[in-house]
Amino acid sequence: MKKYIYIIAGIMITALVVFKLASNKNKSEDRIYHYNKEAPIEVETITVKSSGLTTETAYAGTFEANKEVKVTADIQGKINEMLVDLGSEVKKGQALIQLDNALLKLQLQAAEVTVKGLENDVNRYTILAEADAIQGVQLEKATLGLQSAKIQRATLLEQISKTTIKAPFDGVVTMKMTETGAFAAPGVPLLQLTEIQQLRFTIFVTENDINLFKVNESYPIVPDNNKDQILQGKIIAVGSQSNPAGSFPVQFIVNNPNQNQLKSGMFGKVQLQQNIATEGLYIPVVLIQGGEENASVYMVKKNKAVLKKITIKSKIQDKVLVTAGIKAGDVLVSKGFINLFDGANVTINK
Repeated sequence: MKKYIYIIAGIMITALVVFKLASNKNKSEDRIYHYNKEAPIEVETITVKSSGLTTETAYAGTFEANKEVKVTADIQGKINEMLVDLGSEVKKGQALIQLDNALLKLQLQAAEVTVKGLENDVNRYTILAEADAIQGVQLEKATLGLQSAKIQRATLLEQISKTTIKAPFDGVVTMKMTETGAFAAPGVPLLQLTEIQQLRFTIFVTENDINLFKVNESYPIVPDNNKDQILQGKIIAVGSQSNPAGSFPVQFIVNNPNQNQLKSGMFGKVQLQQNIATEGLYIPVVLIQGGEENASVYMVKKNKAVLKKITIKSKIQDKVLVTAGIKAGDVLVSKGFINLFDGANVTINK
């Protein structure tokens, strides 16, 4: 009796193990991904166009003031008034500093009196000389004295004009080295005036690139502080001697945008486009399947991916020139190659 019980228990345990294994197999199969070849694959595309091939090179450079000068006095004197301050925008001929000229004006008054007196003497001696009432030498001396007095008066007028120090060009006061009450002397800087309405822009290029730049021609310049803005820079000089690094300077003149947005010391880039290939069907290298010698591309036709053989003539940078297999207007897969196969259904992600 016990023997039959053991046999039945063994059969039941075996059946339970088999059931458990079958259940685990079904669960594992449920977890396995079953690829559906009919499901559309999402891809991105490009349209083939016939065009030339260009490359863009950027040359970094620095904006500098077109003109910058230390303003000094031509004569010595006490500073009575500073008419501008740091950051002031000034026009050519505008008064910047007024020196004390009170003594010079008094000397001018004295010179005016002398001139007037000598003019009267000359007029009187002229009448007397014509009547032979005096010797001609007296008239000559009076005439020479009048000329000398007029020269003295002109000298004083010139000195008085120089007591008003004026701007030599339009610009901005970028340094102030003195104040009211200080003493000005010839050659001692009082202000620094910088012209930024126009700026110089300087780049350095290698000997291989120097022939790309021609004097008096214009090139697009993009300032780093506003990459959406394109300025036109006209070349004013191409260096004839390299720096220690073997690069040659190229200098442009650039009009500063409204409100003088650019400042001396800011950076920018010259954007130079070059034609490097004649017109043809150029596509990115990443589209190629199977290597350049046995090249193919996926073409989209009626929402299906079609693997199309092509003939490549040459490779230029990251593009290849295709001479057979595709034509302008064809739509090629550019992204989404995972699980893609010839004849697969596709949807274009726009």
